[in-house]
Amino acid sequence: MPSEPTAAPGLRAAVIGSPIGHSKSPRLHAAAYRALGISCTYTAEDVTESQLVGFVDAVRGDPGWRGLSVTMPLKAGTARLMDTVTEPAGALGVVNTVVATANPADARRSILTGHNTDVAGVLHALVAAGAGAPARAVVLGGGATAAAAIAALAQLGAGDCRVIVRRPEAAADLHRVGEQLGIGIVMVPWDDGAVEVAAADVIVSTLPPHGADALAGFLADDTGFTTDGTLLDVAYDPWPSDLAAVWQERGGVIVPGLDMLIQQAVEQVRLFFPDVQQHRDTILAAMCDAVDVPRR
Repeated sequence: MPSEPTAAPGLRAAVIGSPIGHSKSPRLHAAAYRALGISCTYTAEDVTESQLVGFVDAVRGDPGWRGLSVTMPLKAGTARLMDTVTEPAGALGVVNTVVATANPADARRSILTGHNTDVAGVLHALVAAGAGAPARAVVLGGGATAAAAIAALAQLGAGDCRVIVRRPEAAADLHRVGEQLGIGIVMVPWDDGAVEVAAADVIVSTLPPHGADALAGFLADDTGFTTDGTLLDVAYDPWPSDLAAVWQERGGVIVPGLDMLIQQAVEQVRLFFPDVQQHRDTILAAMCDAVDVPRR
């Protein structure tokens, strides 16, 4: 592991979104950079959808930028502004990581490449918790993170995925995502969600905090409900969520969203600084310690 800074002073990175004050990303990245001996500042920048084009253009024109972490509501809009996009971000139409590299044709304008590390974040978090190829996979929610969850479940070995949403028409693009990834998508009306959740062996909830409380109430009222499945709830505050509490009480494995956040942030650092690829364990340990999460 390097003992001296491996990056020139003045390099910077940031997480962007709105609102952004709650983000734990600055703490995670700062811990990783300290552990690696990298000199790079990392800040949280409140950027709205109307400000995104101007902000990305400013990043492209400043060689000091190494990269961006992108959160809601900017993931789809960011994908459209990239010079190039890697897979699976291209298939998803969603970018949560931007890497800035030198442009050999124009030193004044960096090349911006879009990635999606949410997929790796979900996948690594589930695998670390012991999840295998699911016979019945379920995703709660139909937004950008749901698309990443579907991609992760496809990589885990799911042949199809039931997507529980309040408005199926608003999540229709997930059918296209499924076709590109080779995983079948079955839209399930919200009112039928409790039955599907009870039968699932791997669930990823991408709903906001308290978004699955009603489903949790149905499961809690079902005295015969038991499970040995795995639930990843990306909403990590409060934790455990009502859904996670019921799931664990009835025998299931629960995975906090903070695990996913850390795992995807590890991949961001490795993309921002490719020369630290071999130090994944060091990055993961530093990030877990920074937010008091046990290392899996």
